[in-house]
Amino acid sequence: MKRAILYVHGKGGSAGEADRFRAVCPGFDVLGVDYRGELPWEAVPQIAAAYDEARRQYDHIILLANSIGAYFAMLALGDRASDRALFVSPVLDMERLILDMMAWAGVSEQALCERGEVPTDFGETLSWAYLCYVQEHPITWQTPSEILYAGGDHLVSRQSVERFAEEHGAGLTVLEGGEHWFHTEEQLAFLDGWVKRVLML
Repeated sequence: MKRAILYVHGKGGSAGEADRFRAVCPGFDVLGVDYRGELPWEAVPQIAAAYDEARRQYDHIILLANSIGAYFAMLALGDRASDRALFVSPVLDMERLILDMMAWAGVSEQALCERGEVPTDFGETLSWAYLCYVQEHPITWQTPSEILYAGGDHLVSRQSVERFAEEHGAGLTVLEGGEHWFHTEEQLAFLDGWVKRVLML
């Protein structure tokens, strides 16, 4: 019986990040999805194609997705049958995140509609096309899921993660004091331990 973990990276990441999970996931082939682009209509078809290719080779597939990779993966795989999903610092409510960013930048929906795109001081460009896409493509997610969330995440609200976990019956683990990007030795050790633990559930 062949088992695989399909890893979907976040913004600015790469398929190569999957390498670090091979040591903590014995018995699984860990496959990194090498998608290109930062827009959902670019990433989603690539992730769906990678899943379909993996499904032809493996009996069991577990999704492991990070940050916006979780959002892209849910869009891409909502109608496909993964065994389970493991989400790390996931963007689970993209519309809420965009609306929050608009509030941070002091940009109304009307202004965004009229201007099309608005650069922000915090490095993101708000896009009317992106917001419309999100509103027109709601998430439908049935796969049993586990979530690892950092208590100090300033990008993804705790409320949105807790709401998703409750609505979807997902397990939720919180690393208090952690950050959206797990990168310190302590945070990475916690992440590794969490992956090992939830794979045994």
